[in-house]
Amino acid sequence: MSEASDRGFPGLGDRLHQVQSGIADACRDAGRSSDEIDLIVVTKFHPVELVAALADLGVRDVGENRHQEAQAKVEQLGELDLRWHFVGQLQTKKARQAARYAHAIHSIDRERLVDAIADMEREIEVFIQVNLTEDPARGGAAPAELERLAEHVLRAPALHLRGVMAVAPLEEPAPAAFERLAGYSERVRAVAPGATAISAGMTHDYREAIAAGATHLRIGSAITGKRPEPR
Repeated sequence: MSEASDRGFPGLGDRLHQVQSGIADACRDAGRSSDEIDLIVVTKFHPVELVAALADLGVRDVGENRHQEAQAKVEQLGELDLRWHFVGQLQTKKARQAARYAHAIHSIDRERLVDAIADMEREIEVFIQVNLTEDPARGGAAPAELERLAEHVLRAPALHLRGVMAVAPLEEPAPAAFERLAGYSERVRAVAPGATAISAGMTHDYREAIAAGATHLRIGSAITGKRPEPR
């Protein structure tokens, strides 16, 4: 990758290529095609200039964790052909604002959040976030709530249920966590047959996620480099 294509972020193109190659290798090992995978580059705390450089390198799917930061970046980069994915916890009172710019929201975990964006004027792709731990303070719906929540999403005119999302707990091996998530995906598909997507896998565990059937990867520092301190 040329330094010009990195737009002042040395190594950015090389890191992107390395991750893309890693995804291709993991797909081959899993007997899958890399065409099945959507790579979302998470740019939390990084400047808009880095997002623009990623766009120059062909990235179209960008993930953000915080609404205020995401909204500002969308406003500054509105001329770019980007799909914005909201991948962090979302407050109900901020949901409609996020839904105005988000191509997809990966963190639907309660009915009130669904209700807040159910009647938006455009279609929004959503993922039900599942809590893979027994700690209710962590983000995501409890597994026992999945079918009810999926049915609630299906009744929302503006929402297109794509599938499930989760973050693998650090305290257990990623393959075991993602195997459970695959089982939860099957349960949601029993309610919503079209909800076949699985949003899982980050910098440290995307290979395991691909092996378990992930379709959407949320990768940050392996591509963007060290995350700046929050401002």
